[in-house]
Amino acid sequence: MLFTISALLVAFVVSISTIKILLPLAPQIGLVDLPNARKKHDGAIPLIGGISIYTGVLIASTLFIDQSKLLNLYFISSALLVFIGTMDDIYDLKVAPRMIFQGIVATIMVFGAGIYIHDFGNLFATGPVELGNFGMIFTMLACVAAINAFNMIDGIDGLAGSMSIVTISSVAILTVLNDNSADILLPLILVVAIIPYLFYNVSTRNPRGKKIFMGDAGSMFMGLTVIWLLALSTQTTELSEAAFRPVTALWIIAIPLMDMFAIMIRRIRKGDSPFKADNGHLHHICMRLGLSSRQSLWAISALAISFALVGILGEIFMVAEWILLSLYLVAFITYSYAIQHAWKFIRALK
Repeated sequence: MLFTISALLVAFVVSISTIKILLPLAPQIGLVDLPNARKKHDGAIPLIGGISIYTGVLIASTLFIDQSKLLNLYFISSALLVFIGTMDDIYDLKVAPRMIFQGIVATIMVFGAGIYIHDFGNLFATGPVELGNFGMIFTMLACVAAINAFNMIDGIDGLAGSMSIVTISSVAILTVLNDNSADILLPLILVVAIIPYLFYNVSTRNPRGKKIFMGDAGSMFMGLTVIWLLALSTQTTELSEAAFRPVTALWIIAIPLMDMFAIMIRRIRKGDSPFKADNGHLHHICMRLGLSSRQSLWAISALAISFALVGILGEIFMVAEWILLSLYLVAFITYSYAIQHAWKFIRALK
């Protein structure tokens, strides 16, 4: 217990110290978010949350988690994303270089670390759905999708951080329920390293009134971390047993995944690029309905927790996978329909 507490304390202290060090430096190197037509905030906000989270996790993991090829490749992949995300935060890069780096990271994950989703589980009550080598391609696509899902969801204060905590905490809970508590230190370190960022991003008790954003560096790092943990936790390999079933992963990452696909479908139907920024995300709709940014954060977080609880309870009571998949598809179709027709609902309510 003392060992775990020490690891979490180091993650917290390093994360908050990194914020304090970078706060005065960020404006000097252009690592700030300026308000524009889409970004309604006051002044230049330092984009250092992601760097602080990564630094806290890196230092704590190096000191308290046994080093392995798997862990080293995770941090190398994360460093690449934090780097390109930081460059994007400073120079506002085009889609192409970001996608190239995401593809490189996905390649490292699959072919370097050997992590890929090869078994979907008994989704149709006819036996395990095995992907074989196609699972490598699928996992690379899933990796890029998860990275962009968390990047897209980062639209209001605290949202990407909260979604990350919901998913990572769910992984930790499911791991413990599977009597595999030895593997929860990294998820716990991740959650604790996010807390200082949330304090500076959301808390009204921030004594000096300093505010920071996660930035693309942070949201992409969170997306990679989530898909890395989910792929490890849902697949049985020669080295480890799966902690929970693949269909459960859909529930604990539900909001970022649903929001990304619903928005991309809507953009494609309108003839726009699926990566074109707009004001059609769930948080935008909540605010159009009259909720404040903070109220929207609480509402969306509550919805994400509700979805995660469905997955966790489904795992505890071993609900048939085809039932969980069917319920998820119903939830996604409902969510997508609501997103597509949100403006009609808003006009009717007003």
